[in-house]
Amino acid sequence: MTSIANNPLFKRGIAIALVIFIVDQISKWWILEVFDLPSKRIVEILPFFNLAMVWNAGVSFGLFAANSDAARWFLIGFTSLVAVIVAVWLWKADRPLIGWALALVLGGAIGNIVDRIRYGAVADFIQLHAAGYSFYVFNVADAAISIGVALLLLDAIVSGREDSKSKQ
Repeated sequence: MTSIANNPLFKRGIAIALVIFIVDQISKWWILEVFDLPSKRIVEILPFFNLAMVWNAGVSFGLFAANSDAARWFLIGFTSLVAVIVAVWLWKADRPLIGWALALVLGGAIGNIVDRIRYGAVADFIQLHAAGYSFYVFNVADAAISIGVALLLLDAIVSGREDSKSKQ
């Protein structure tokens, strides 16, 4: 196994995760403390983009809401375990695309864990809508996690094609 000092993908991934975490936390601080979105609730920015305050006590898309302290701390523990698994996976990563993907997931996961500890729920505030359809309200951490998962899927497809070509 490669040591951390000798794994440039891991070091770069941790740096990316840290940037995602910082941007996420600064955006939430600005939305909550400076702009005071909780008192405004919804602010139209563009015809397809609103700032809308939503406190998500569950996991992605509000599923499995943690409506008690025990459930909240279980969710914090579970997502912390997932973050540790992602960090170990990042440490073992051998392709740049996987490194980027895992870094995005890790930074976003830590940002949302901090929200659950500080506020008891995740602060979501970005709302995209078009043609009468409103997407889920999300934050920078959620966007990073979604992009990271999409990159992991892309890597699986691309590496699967490369594996099948090499076998032929």
